[in-house]
This record gives sequence, structure tokens and C-alpha cells, in this order.
Amino acid sequence: MTASDYKKAFKQLKRKPAKLKKFLKHNSPKQRSCGFSTKKCVRCNRTGAHLSQYGIHMCRQCFRDYATDIGFKQYS
Repeated sequence: MTASDYKKAFKQLKRKPAKLKKFLKHNSPKQRSCGFSTKKCVRCNRTGAHLSQYGIHMCRQCFRDYATDIGFKQYS
């Protein structure tokens, strides 16, 4: 069961609050303090190719679209 699918069982456990409480305790996703999934793009929520330098916190695809508005110049 993935983190997005754990809420599907709520419909069956709606009438049994004790079992629902136990289900939530053991099956809800953990709050992460470090790792791959904690750094996400501000605009599109991608986790790959994340640029956190200068406090940008964007993926490289969004950075290319938004770089000139921030004040970066492309040198070629």
C-alpha cells in the first residue's frame, strides 16, 4: 500500500472508530526530516533535479522558465 492509497480504507472503517484509529496509527505516512522526498520544487512539486542553491528551491525545468524573471542571465 502506497502513501496515497492509505485513505481508501476509510470508507470501510468509518463505522468502526477503534479500528480506524488503529489503522491510522500504523498505516499513515511518516513525517520525514531528511531524504529525497523532503526537497520539492516550489512550483510543480517535483523531487528530481532540485536546485536549492541561493534559496531557489526549484527543479531545473522550472528554473529555466523562471530564471530571467529572478534576475539570472544566460551566458553562451
